[in-house]
Amino acid sequence: MSFCKQVFQQAEEIWERSHNHPFVTGIGDGTLPIETFQYYLVQDYLYLLDYAKVYALGVVKAQNPRIMEQFAKQMDGILNGEMSLHKQYAKRLGVSIEEMERAKPSAMNLAYTNYMLSVSQSGTLAELTAALLPCMWSYWEIGKRLNTIPGAADHVFYGEWIRSYSSVEYGEMCIWMMELLDQLADGKSVTELARLEEIFLNTSRFEYLFWDMAYRKEMWELERSIGV
Repeated sequence: MSFCKQVFQQAEEIWERSHNHPFVTGIGDGTLPIETFQYYLVQDYLYLLDYAKVYALGVVKAQNPRIMEQFAKQMDGILNGEMSLHKQYAKRLGVSIEEMERAKPSAMNLAYTNYMLSVSQSGTLAELTAALLPCMWSYWEIGKRLNTIPGAADHVFYGEWIRSYSSVEYGEMCIWMMELLDQLADGKSVTELARLEEIFLNTSRFEYLFWDMAYRKEMWELERSIGV
C-alpha cells in the first residue's frame, strides 16, 4: 500500500467530518448564507497568500529541476488560478481586492498557516509536501462529492466553486502532489514516516477547523469574551 493511501486511511475520519460540516453541506445544497461564504472567501484569500509561499519553499528545497518546475507551476496555479476564483466571487459580492488584503486573519487562520510555514522552513521536502497535501487533496474530494449532488454544480452562486474544485485540472495537480509524497516517503525510516503522518494529520485537522472557523465567523475568542 502506498504511503498516501496509508495516511488517507488514518485521516479519513477527520475528512469525513469536513464533508459533513454544515459549511460544506451548505455549499452542496445551496443553503449556506452568502455572508458566511463572504467571510470564508476573505479568510481563504489570506490563507492562499501564505499557502503559495510554501510552494515557493518547495522550489527552494527541491533538487530535481522537474520538481522545482512543478512547484513553481502549482504556485502560479494558486496565485493566478485559484485566487482568480476568489477575486471573481469578491467582485460579485462587492468586495474589493484591497479590502481582502487589508483584512486580518483569524486566530485559526494564523495557526494553520504558521504551522505549515514552520514545518516547511525547518523540515525536509517530504515534510513540506505532507503539510501541503491535505488542503489540496481534501478540497478535491469535497468538490467531487458535491459534484455528485443533482444540480449542485449548476447552482447560480456556489456552482462555480464546486466545478472548480472537482475539475480534471485541479485533480491532476492533486495527483502529482500525491505521487510526489509517495516518491519522497519511499525508503524513509519508521521514525521519518511517523513524522510525515503526524504532519499530514495535523494539517487535516486544521482543514476541518478552518471550515468550522469560517462557519462561525470566528476571529479571536479572547476578543469575544472581553467584548473587544
